[in-house]
Amino acid sequence: MFGPHETNLCVGRALSPAHVDYYAARARGGAGVIVTEVASVHPSDWPYERAPLAADCFLGWQAIVAACRPHGAILLAGLGHTGLQGSSAYSQSVLWGPASVPDPATRELPMVMGPAEVEALVGGFAAAARLAADSGMAGVEIDVGPRSLLRQFLSDLTNTPADPGPLLAVLRAVRAVLGGGILALRLTCDEMASWGGITPSSAAETIRLVAPLVDLLTVVRGGLMSVDDYRPGMAAEPGFNRDLCRQLRIAADGVPVVLQGSIVDPAMAAAALAAGTADLVEMTRAQIAEPDLVAVLRSGSRAPRPCLLCNQACLVRDVRNPLVDCVVNPRVRAVVGTAAQEVLVIGAGVAGLEAARVLAAGGVQVTVLERQDRVGGMLLTAAASRPRLALLPDWLLARCRDLGVRIELGVLDSAQRAKNFDGPVIWATGSTARPVGFPCDSVLTAAEVLAGAPLPSGPVLVNDPIGGPEGVAVAEWLKAQDREVAIVTPDPVVGVGLARAGDLVGANVRLQRAGITRHVYAELRSVTGGFAVIEDRHTKAVTTVSCAVVVDCTPGLPLEVSAGQNRVGDCVAPRTALEAVREGRQAAAAVLG
Repeated sequence: MFGPHETNLCVGRALSPAHVDYYAARARGGAGVIVTEVASVHPSDWPYERAPLAADCFLGWQAIVAACRPHGAILLAGLGHTGLQGSSAYSQSVLWGPASVPDPATRELPMVMGPAEVEALVGGFAAAARLAADSGMAGVEIDVGPRSLLRQFLSDLTNTPADPGPLLAVLRAVRAVLGGGILALRLTCDEMASWGGITPSSAAETIRLVAPLVDLLTVVRGGLMSVDDYRPGMAAEPGFNRDLCRQLRIAADGVPVVLQGSIVDPAMAAAALAAGTADLVEMTRAQIAEPDLVAVLRSGSRAPRPCLLCNQACLVRDVRNPLVDCVVNPRVRAVVGTAAQEVLVIGAGVAGLEAARVLAAGGVQVTVLERQDRVGGMLLTAAASRPRLALLPDWLLARCRDLGVRIELGVLDSAQRAKNFDGPVIWATGSTARPVGFPCDSVLTAAEVLAGAPLPSGPVLVNDPIGGPEGVAVAEWLKAQDREVAIVTPDPVVGVGLARAGDLVGANVRLQRAGITRHVYAELRSVTGGFAVIEDRHTKAVTTVSCAVVVDCTPGLPLEVSAGQNRVGDCVAPRTALEAVREGRQAAAAVLG
């Protein structure tokens, strides 16, 4: 299954031609079931700016069916309403909820729904299901997941007492509309709250109630206090819902059950099916990374692109409205270039390797020169603290070798060879350390530490001025080695950038539980004689803490390359793997013409 997820591809609140292309690519790649982005069934729900509205989706659903059905995929329209977990920013009208409970994130209070609103909700689902069926969809999937109004009725965290009545009314109304069409349900079966909410046992009772009405059940976790647990990043163990799914499949009483939960490894998916854990497996992020996942596995022609579970570009419910994308498989705008038969790439990080892969696949002879004694660049260095990151450079290296790319390691005269080369040169030389901005007699960069540089004994202070994933990962990695670790950040919480990847709360919980001291709203002023001086950004109060060494996570500086050269990745500006891979791909496409 390719499950529903935000894309920001809507035009207004209608599904767009970009949606059609997006789903068609997964259908061509062999996806068995595709559930489209969840559409709001009533105008009272406008959860994010580019959220679909079912009333505006008929033509889009119709076009998606036309593009996907010839490839054998079963198309289901995602339908839902986010209730009190939505937003009034776009509708400029009050949120709906079963009780006067605020969303923990926004603190906005909803209007308590009465019989008229419940009737409108049920009617909205029925009308949306009719539109979907008329468009040619094989059926619908009703969202009762972590952000769902229907889930809010089922949970005593948002409704006292919990009430399955609205969900049953919706299912009966939709079943009456669909007839023999597929009625699927995405159901939160554990809200992950020790003090209340939906539990596996209460979910089992709900499943027994709804089983006679539904044809397919996807077991998920997460709720009001744990939205991020639905689709976590790489800190969560892949396959985390297997036990929950296995347990609740019994309650489903023969209704086919879908396993969801960071399933990105085909071997894990196959094992879950063989063990009877589920009848289908949802591999959404795996198919964002590799649209041809099923076709590639069937053919055995190559390994599929790996999903890093990083959430860096595919988690797009974000005020910036980024379009759905993927670090390992970024989209590239159309480029115009000049064809070449031989190309030299300087640097074997992921930017250089992606450029080499695309060029070689296009029939170009490629030589890659790398100063280090290994490929992978900064991403492979970072993999010391986040091992899953190594999957991308490993995959790129394997593909380059399969395609005949020549890779030379330990090359110290790349500039001279590039000067003498009679053909296009792509520079992917990366970055270098930035000088620290404070007096410090003992400092190492995060890259140096992760690469194996020895640390002096004593307390370690991680300096994270940008709030990215590196600071948290390095702090956790050092703590796992029984070091005394603290982290300092100018922000109100550690790792503010992790909010976009759905790991801000989780990261701070892990740091707290690990005993890592967090200095927030603070900046390093000096580190000398075994002590660090930290200044509060607002009060200017100064604190002194023990510190044997600073591990600095400040972004590096681009390595200098001659003006006018074709540069990609960190030697343009140190950023993330997404930009590195995208620019490597785009540079190669420009050379291929």
